[in-house]
Amino acid sequence: MHVRSFKLTVMFFGMINLLAIFQAIMNKILRDLINKGKVTVFVDNMLVETKTKKGYDKIVKKILRRVKKNDLYIKPKRYMKGTEN
Repeated sequence: MHVRSFKLTVMFFGMINLLAIFQAIMNKILRDLINKGKVTVFVDNMLVETKTKKGYDKIVKKILRRVKKNDLYIKPKRYMKGTEN
């Protein structure tokens, strides 16, 4: 089983309830993957769980496309965990 965690590197402070708003945005753009149990999102952490490396790569590509489409970004290289082969 492949499990990796990505942490978002930029959080904007100054707006009231920003973390709750950000959580709602992530839930909305990844709803189908969350409902299938493939992705878990908690504020600035994202956990991707699959049975195979190929399945993992496919889901991560979907996530990155959706994040980019919604004008968000992730720096996965900085916070990747579980990447040891």
